[in-house]
Amino acid sequence: MDGHFQVRVHDKAGNSVVTVAGEVDVSTAPTLRARLDGLAPGRRTVVDLSDVTFIDSTGLGVLVAARRRAQQGAPPGEIRLVVTRPQVAKVFEVTGLAEVFVVHASLDEALAP
Repeated sequence: MDGHFQVRVHDKAGNSVVTVAGEVDVSTAPTLRARLDGLAPGRRTVVDLSDVTFIDSTGLGVLVAARRRAQQGAPPGEIRLVVTRPQVAKVFEVTGLAEVFVVHASLDEALAP
């Protein structure tokens, strides 16, 4: 596992905030999946990818699965993303996932009602 990879989870204004740093790839994605799977259903979850330097298809799959689980909850939850790095934003644009997720430019924006 990349020594620079980190996932922190905290509560802010009634939202679950998952802050991710480093590279999200085949070796680190299981850690992200475990943290997202452990969140309470039916809440808004903001995944802050501001400090992510790289994300591959495995990482994208983890986010898509988390979104699907959130939407199937009772009540349904929501996944919002914070993406600030152009190279990460491009991955979401090229794959079409920028149209699937609610993507924000800052954590404050993602936490707004």
